[in-house]
Amino acid sequence: MTPAPAQRFRVRTLNAISGTGLTRLPAELYEVGDAVEQPHALLLRSARLHDTPVPESVLAVARAGAGTNNIPVESLTERGVPVFNTPGANANAVKELVLAGLFIASRNLIPAARFAHTLEGDDAAIARAVEAGKKQFVGFELPGRTLGVIGLGAIGVQVANAALGLGLKVVGFDPAISVDHAWMLSAEVQRAHSIEEVFKRADILTVHVPLVEATRGLVSTQRLALMRHSAVILNFARAEIVDEPAIVSALDQGYLAGYVCDFPSTAVHKHPKCISLPHLGASTKEAERNCAVMAVDQLRGFLEEGQVRNSVNFPEAVMDREEGTHRLVIVNRNVPNMVGQVSTLVAQHGQNIANLLNRSRGGLAVTLVDIDGQVDPGLCAEIRAIDGVLSARLIPA
Repeated sequence: MTPAPAQRFRVRTLNAISGTGLTRLPAELYEVGDAVEQPHALLLRSARLHDTPVPESVLAVARAGAGTNNIPVESLTERGVPVFNTPGANANAVKELVLAGLFIASRNLIPAARFAHTLEGDDAAIARAVEAGKKQFVGFELPGRTLGVIGLGAIGVQVANAALGLGLKVVGFDPAISVDHAWMLSAEVQRAHSIEEVFKRADILTVHVPLVEATRGLVSTQRLALMRHSAVILNFARAEIVDEPAIVSALDQGYLAGYVCDFPSTAVHKHPKCISLPHLGASTKEAERNCAVMAVDQLRGFLEEGQVRNSVNFPEAVMDREEGTHRLVIVNRNVPNMVGQVSTLVAQHGQNIANLLNRSRGGLAVTLVDIDGQVDPGLCAEIRAIDGVLSARLIPA
């Protein structure tokens, strides 16, 4: 399945990908396009892979974006195929839109603009109508109010830090915050001990978590009932993180003042207290470029060297290549004696291991093995035959 050195890797694009990213795939090594046959990798943004078979030739899938709910991650894992995403590459773009949502909500900007667009008559008539109508759009200022941030990943941290600069108090919750993100988070952000505490304390609440079963409907009837009646919810993560019927009910009953989101639906897009934008979170040229570059670099690292960075289903596996060695890239179930069995087979073929890396994540493991000298062509087939090995390939020197 692995191309010989004289051949090129084949990458099929399933969406329009920024040219800045695609130019990082050198023509002498890669054939790239939306009609590429028997691809070694798929590069996409929003295309749904659930709706189409993934070719058996595929070694890796990369999404130029953070969420991967459009990709059948579980079935690809069973095939030994890593799925890459680009966390943080669009963080600034989303952060800016969240800040725009803060101002939209606090100053009633969208309803006010709609009102202004309806004004007719000469300038004097418009001026009178403005003075008579502007009272219905009275808003509130941000300094001194509390922003609740659920999820302190790349986006949540930037939102929290920026909100402090606007004079807001910030309370955050993320039990799984990474060390890197914790270092980047301002010490002024207050730590909540539960999601419920954030709901209780927030004047404005914003969610920045991935859509998984544990976060589906996170903003629920029970949690909305904990909020102040003047509170506003911002959702620029995923639509399903919010229970929309619960939001609409809270708005209708006056338990919630407003809802600003990036996901129009029949339930919310015409509600008078809802503002929905057409999924603009990552829709900047800069974000599209950053995501494409990051996705392409991760694909190249895996295809050319077996390196794993920013995979949603594989462990991080990064090892410098020993000069002049051939590299085995093995994906296997995380079971005892797997490395021992591989090492035994290499020794039986009379070959020496120059370097070895084994990394695991849950029930999955990745093993990189650098081998001196020529490698017996039959070695990979024997490794694939080991019980628990999902995939194995050889990258020539």
